[in-house]
Amino acid sequence: MPQLLATFACGLLFGAGLLISGMTQPDKVLGFLDIFGAWDATLAFVMAGAVIVTSIGFALARRRGAPRLANKLQWPTRHDIDAPLLAGAALFGIGWGLVGLCPGPAIVNLASFSLPVIIFVIAMAVGMLGADLWQQHASMRATTSAISTADG
Repeated sequence: MPQLLATFACGLLFGAGLLISGMTQPDKVLGFLDIFGAWDATLAFVMAGAVIVTSIGFALARRRGAPRLANKLQWPTRHDIDAPLLAGAALFGIGWGLVGLCPGPAIVNLASFSLPVIIFVIAMAVGMLGADLWQQHASMRATTSAISTADG
């Protein structure tokens, strides 16, 4: 239960930060991406602040032993850049550029009951489910291929 409360508190803090910074407003994001028009640099400052705070947080976390609400710290183990990562980043960027929303602000914006936001979140969820199914299918194909190669 404490871990669930901590997760909720982190999500609430993140959502509040998005609201305060104005990053739930698609026009702000689209203004940032409009570098040849009426460019709005606000998002650059928000991102710089986030990178600074995150860097400090990671530095402090690396010095600690075990976390309070888990058995161990879970750091990423992969450092390679592969085709699925690049494809996912491209799709994320295209969606962000077309709509002006990424997953966090979109979920915060659900509270507005805006039809475009609801449609975006549904499409995002369907895309995430599709990606999971694709990965499961690819994993099963790889396993089947490995088994048939070992039998052959």
